Amino acid sequence: MMIYALSVLDGILAISPLPGAGGDFAGDMAHVTEWRPALVITLVTRSEMEAAGAALLGAQAQDHGSRWVHLPIPDFGTPPEEVLRLWPEVSRHAQQALAGGGRVLVHCRGGCGRSGMVALRLMIEAGEAPDDALARLRHVRPCAIETGPQMRWALQAQRGAAQFLRHAD
Repeated sequence: MMIYALSVLDGILAISPLPGAGGDFAGDMAHVTEWRPALVITLVTRSEMEAAGAALLGAQAQDHGSRWVHLPIPDFGTPPEEVLRLWPEVSRHAQQALAGGGRVLVHCRGGCGRSGMVALRLMIEAGEAPDDALARLRHVRPCAIETGPQMRWALQAQRGAAQFLRHAD
């Protein structure tokens, strides 16, 4: 399993496929554990996790010291209402991890559409210009963001929201 990483703030933001999607959940989780993410954001549905043999992903990530957040988004989709309600807090945790030099891993099934959408949103919220952020993201993962609605959701980010969120505590 590949982890596609780039620097954001003082940390590392990465996207990847779902651990286990290629048939080696244990090996993929060992790779994730070695990478040492402070936060793992899972965007696949529970049924996608089960189909890939990754039903224990959250527990294993937490057992190895990562915070784990499950934000299920349908394949090729954008965040449903429940995920939208959780997003501000998840974004704040991700921004804090990145600002503190930590690592954030975002994954969906293939490591392209949903994970690219969320990664771009985090990059813009961290203060990056949208065009520059998209170019950097697609430099490491050309398939990042697969649909127009995904791109629109990512671009709705408030540039510099990370600075606001850090001062809101």
